Order: sequence, then C-alpha cells, then structure tokens
Amino acid sequence: MEQESLIIQIQHILPMPADKAILIAASFKKRILQKNDFLLKEGQVCNESHFIEQGYLRSFTYDTTGKEVSTALYSPSMFANDFLSFFKRMPSQEHVQALTECKTWFISYEEVQTNFHTIPEFREFGRMLLINNHAMLKQRMLSMIQKTAEQRYAHLMQNAPHVFQHVPLKIIASYLGITDSSLSRIRKDFR
Repeated sequence: MEQESLIIQIQHILPMPADKAILIAASFKKRILQKNDFLLKEGQVCNESHFIEQGYLRSFTYDTTGKEVSTALYSPSMFANDFLSFFKRMPSQEHVQALTECKTWFISYEEVQTNFHTIPEFREFGRMLLINNHAMLKQRMLSMIQKTAEQRYAHLMQNAPHVFQHVPLKIIASYLGITDSSLSRIRKDFR
C-alpha cells in the first residue's frame, strides 16, 4: 500500500482500527519536493499539513540582525507545517523549506475541517497531533533555557542521530542555538 507509513503513523499517534486509519489517510495527497523548495514562506497563510515519508525539512526565520535561525527540523514520520498559521488562518512568521528531496503526504485546511466534522477518529487524531506538537515546542523552549549546548547536542544525537547525516551542520548549529565553531568544538569533544 502506497500510504503505509502514513497509516502506521496515524495509528501510532492514536490507536484505531486499520479501516479508520485508511479512511483518514485517504484524505492525503502525495507531493514530491526538490531540495530547497519551500512548503511555506513567511507572510503566507499555511494551507497544508504535510506528513514526511522521505526527506528532511526545516522551518526558519531571521533574527534582529538578519541572520537565519532554524526553529525546527522535520524528518521522516513527522508532520510539518506552521500549526499557528494553519489553524488561526494568519500569515506565517517562518519559512518551511526542504533540505533534501522529499516525499510527503499533505492534507488541505479545508479537508481537515471537513474531516473534523465527519470522522470522529480524525478529530481525536488531530487533537493528539496538536498536543504532541505543543509538547515538542514546550520541550524545545525549556531545553534552550535549561540545558547547555553540549546537553542539547547530546539529546539530538541520542534521539535523532540520522539528522547529522542529512542536515548541513550550519543548520544544526542554528537549530541548537550555537555557532558553527561551537558545534565543531562540541562534536570533537564527543568523539
């Protein structure tokens, strides 16, 4: 089945019978992104939510000096979008860009709204997805405040070592909130 990884992830987020997960997955359409393609640009309203089957994306913005800051890294089996822009229907404050060629399954805002009202399992799945997203954001915020750069690096290495094989080190450093040279020093210390 072509959407097998999406169906598995739906059931992982919210356990449900296979026929319900297949029904939810049927709302998603395939998209192939080339490296550096944008899913979303700052100022646009996010109209799609993407499940990543293959590839890596990032979200980023610019600080007050105009320097790029990576705010999230997305890898296979994750959902990528700007939840605030998507649900509040407001312009995004970030860009979402492919770091590699990607295969995603996407669902439109309109389809999400229809499914919320017609498929009870979709409503619960969406609620769990929002809760999981909020938890990730909260953990990231606390990590940036409470953990050292070395601890943040170790956490990323432990929980997502594949990121280091597919994401440029400059973007990883930005995501960790450190300079390229600090990341080089930390990597040398961890060897």
